[in-house]
Amino acid sequence: MTSHEFELENVTVRFPSVTALDSISLTIGTGEQIALVGPSGSGKTTLLRLFNGTIRPSSGCVRVRQVDTRELSSMKLRQLRSQIGFVHQDLSLVPNLNVLQNVLSGRMGRESFSQSLRMMLLPIQSETANVHKLLERVGIEDKLFARTDRLSGGQQQRVAIARALYQQPEAILADEPVSSVDPARAKDTIGLLTKICRDDNLTMCVSLHNLDLARKFFPRLIGLREGAIVFDRQTSELDDDEFHRLYQLTEEEMLSDKVES
Repeated sequence: MTSHEFELENVTVRFPSVTALDSISLTIGTGEQIALVGPSGSGKTTLLRLFNGTIRPSSGCVRVRQVDTRELSSMKLRQLRSQIGFVHQDLSLVPNLNVLQNVLSGRMGRESFSQSLRMMLLPIQSETANVHKLLERVGIEDKLFARTDRLSGGQQQRVAIARALYQQPEAILADEPVSSVDPARAKDTIGLLTKICRDDNLTMCVSLHNLDLARKFFPRLIGLREGAIVFDRQTSELDDDEFHRLYQLTEEEMLSDKVES
């Protein structure tokens, strides 16, 4: 029997002014790697936030490793999030801390605030060594004590990846993790991230605007538009027309763009 990392059953998410997701059902298996694609506002970020319990559905059921997130207390939800690494679009690094301290902050969800603060200010030698090994995996081991705000955009991305891995997660979620770097660095970063997740058998879900990267690195693509799933298939089964239709503006959207301009 195949184990499931994430399961959504008829899930709807409503915010005061918009329905972000509308009756979504899907299953993502343990160790699977998928990319979420679709235009801005299609629901990709909302879907990722459902996976790690940051938001709860307005209706429907979200299960993470067969556990219904609606049944979890605040403490249990915090524990759940600590088991899922999240690479944010803005990376959410602390600029005036060094790389070591930023990576160590990855386990704040597993420790008390005082323990986390002590570890960041006075890290023990074994933890420093563990962080160094992670930085070796992502190719910036020489930046251990460098201030994070003095790194390049690509190097900062690798710090964010190392921080997520330091959590010892069961899954990695990434929300547009390469939107702010050039195509060559974006390709390197996504290639590195997918390789690490394959090697460690981590479930990986990434939202991307870059269709070329999605098609190159991910065997399964889920296309979203206006809060609904347009397609959910193996990458090899999709053709260019389906991608173009996913991003094609409707008459209403084109009229809205003209009004705004």
